Amino acid sequence: MRRLNLLCFHHAGAGAMTFAGWQRRVGPDVNVLPVRLPGRESRLREGRITQAARLVEELEDDLGPLLESPYAFYGHSLGALVAYRFALHRARMGRRLPHMLGVGACAAPQLPSLLLDTTSVPGLSDEQLIGSLNDEESMPAALLQRPEWLSMTLDTLRADLELARSLRAGPVTAVPCAVQAFAGMEDQMVAAADIQAWQRCTTADFTLHSVPGAHFFVRGHDAPKAVAQALRETAPHTGSPLSPAVG
Repeated sequence: MRRLNLLCFHHAGAGAMTFAGWQRRVGPDVNVLPVRLPGRESRLREGRITQAARLVEELEDDLGPLLESPYAFYGHSLGALVAYRFALHRARMGRRLPHMLGVGACAAPQLPSLLLDTTSVPGLSDEQLIGSLNDEESMPAALLQRPEWLSMTLDTLRADLELARSLRAGPVTAVPCAVQAFAGMEDQMVAAADIQAWQRCTTADFTLHSVPGAHFFVRGHDAPKAVAQALRETAPHTGSPLSPAVG
């Protein structure tokens, strides 16, 4: 029995540990594969990528073999843009597409981003950058109390915001695969209507899901279960029906 590979792309300033616990909650018939971008966690010594074209080429080189069998993407915030551009790249190259493109907590790529606009000011201080994040979960109190960790996180965040600008700068084309969008019910950073606008980014099926939580609902228990449910509704035949999520 083949397991569906679910490749997960993290939000700005974060890493693959964002998806800790997802495997158990998504279910045993899905292989949850968090993708760690350079410049963080075990890839800390690698240079951060800030240009979309270079990123999709590296993703293709690194992940291509995993995408020869049925797979899906879930990207959260910045990760949604990464997943979309990677799927679009594969469509243009005539390669196997994700059966489902899941995007969470991210305005559709054809829309402007207030956060990216306000953080593009030259010489933006750390205090101004933190102040631009109007979600109290963006910078946990424990992180603010650790200057070294905070400095490293902000450096990564700045690079990731530059990457997000590059990902948004390209032309927006609809992908021929189903898009499942996820919006946090208490999200103060991205409006549900801006997430609904992902409907214009697919020529296939589209569904908008509401998930309990704020912008970083990806850290909670409901997000993986919601993604698992979307997978069960759209997944290709993998040898047996996908098992229900647990936990």
